[in-house]
Amino acid sequence: MPARPAPTKPTPRPAPPRRPTARPAARRSSDPLAAAPSTRPETLTGQAYRKIEELIVTLELRPGTAMSEAELSQRLGIGRTPVREALQRLAREHLVSILPQRGNLVSEIDVRKQLRLLETRREVERLIVRCAARRAGDDELAEFTELAKAFEAAAISGDATAFMRADKAFNDLSLKAARNEFAAGAMGLMHGLSRRFWFLHYRQAADLPAMAALHGRLARAIVARDEAAAAHALDALLDNLEEFTKATVSVEV
Repeated sequence: MPARPAPTKPTPRPAPPRRPTARPAARRSSDPLAAAPSTRPETLTGQAYRKIEELIVTLELRPGTAMSEAELSQRLGIGRTPVREALQRLAREHLVSILPQRGNLVSEIDVRKQLRLLETRREVERLIVRCAARRAGDDELAEFTELAKAFEAAAISGDATAFMRADKAFNDLSLKAARNEFAAGAMGLMHGLSRRFWFLHYRQAADLPAMAALHGRLARAIVARDEAAAAHALDALLDNLEEFTKATVSVEV
C-alpha cells in the first residue's frame, strides 16, 4: 500500500492586534462653562506689559517716576508701539498716569485707596476662586499644584521676588480658570496695585511666610475642587492683607 502523506499542520493564525490600554478619563467639571482654554503665544504687547508691570510692582520704577516710551522701548528691547499699548493697559489698572505734554508717570500709593480696593476685591475674588475650583481643566489644576509648591517653597525661603512672581502667575491662572470675563475684567484692575503695595511695605509690616502659606492653602483648595474651602482660604488671605494694610498707616510711603 502506498504510504500515507504526513498530516499537514494548520497554519497558525496571526494574533489579533492588541488594543491600547484605555487611559483613565481626565477629571472634568460638570459645569458647562468649563471648557479647555486655548494656549496662544505671548504677544509683544503682552511681553511689554508683563515686564513693565514687574518693574513697577517690585519698585524698580518707584511711584512718581517719569517714563518715556523711547526709554522703555530701549530698556526692554521691544518696539514703541507694544510699549505704548502696554502703558495704556497699565493706566487702566491705575499703575501708570498718562499726562498730556508731560509723559507717563508711575502712580503714587494711597493707603485709603488700598483699603477700598480690598473691600471690592473680597467680593469679586471670592466669586473667582469658587468658579476656578468648579471650572478649571486638568492642565490648569496641574498648574495650580505647581504654584502651591512654589508658594510653600517661598514660605520656607522667604524669597519675596519668587513669591511675587508666583502670586502674579496665580492671579492670572485664577482669572483664566474661572471663565468669567466680567469678574476677570474687574479683578484685573486690582491685582497689580495690591502686589505693589505689599512689596513696598512687607519688610515693615508683613509676614512673608504666613502670606505665602495662605496662598498655598488657597491653591490647594482649588485643586481639590472644594469651592467652600477656596472661599474660606481667600477670606483668611484677605483678612491678613487688610490687617497688613492698616498696619502700614504709620509707615511713610
